[in-house]
Amino acid sequence: MPVPKVKGKGRATKDKWKSKNWYNVMAPEMFNRQKVAETLTDEPEKLIGRVAEVTVQDINGDFSKMHIKLLFKVNDVRGTEAHTYFIGHSMSSDYVRRMTRRRKSKIDMVVDTKTRDEHVIRLKPLAISGNRVRSSQQSVIRQITTDVLKEFCTQRPLDEVVKAIISGQLAKIAATACKPIHPLQRVEIQKSVILKAGFIPEVPDTPEGGEPIAVEAPAEAPAEESEVIEETEEITSGTESQ
Repeated sequence: MPVPKVKGKGRATKDKWKSKNWYNVMAPEMFNRQKVAETLTDEPEKLIGRVAEVTVQDINGDFSKMHIKLLFKVNDVRGTEAHTYFIGHSMSSDYVRRMTRRRKSKIDMVVDTKTRDEHVIRLKPLAISGNRVRSSQQSVIRQITTDVLKEFCTQRPLDEVVKAIISGQLAKIAATACKPIHPLQRVEIQKSVILKAGFIPEVPDTPEGGEPIAVEAPAEAPAEESEVIEETEEITSGTESQ
């Protein structure tokens, strides 16, 4: 009786995992280029365009900011370091729900503006009031908030705008400006998106050395926002991996 043949027996198979290497994902210069995540790939070119999502707590250890998520996009790889630039932020849906629970009025807004260094950024402020706000007052609040945010952003570079969003400074300025119209219990910048990058800062030489393998040119974002995380299944938080 003939012995059945086993397909592939004795043939060497390539282990895809062994061919992959770990790369450190580095935050942009505005966050001191610290390591925020790790990711695996077999070719460093494949890292270009990947997006890492980390919380502010991952950056500075501030537990009170764990609800703020930052999005960094890889545009440069040197050695085992993947460098990124800021493309937006958002607040966790749970935090927004808790913040708006049992409130009588919620005013959503969308503000498109430029920063001093020519980044086009979309901000989504959220105003909350304990008392019902008339529609006419809501219109005035939206206009005042829009004017305040545009004035603030056009006079400052992107890194200062981002820091003002994370610290809550920008939201407080908007709330104070709207107070004569109607006292607001809270104002938050719940989301931001870089619609068009003015420029991407050059990455300085690192201890890893080597020339950058690729640099993604600034590009305009689509008019309708979509999920920016497309290839993050292999990206893990730096705090979890340590």
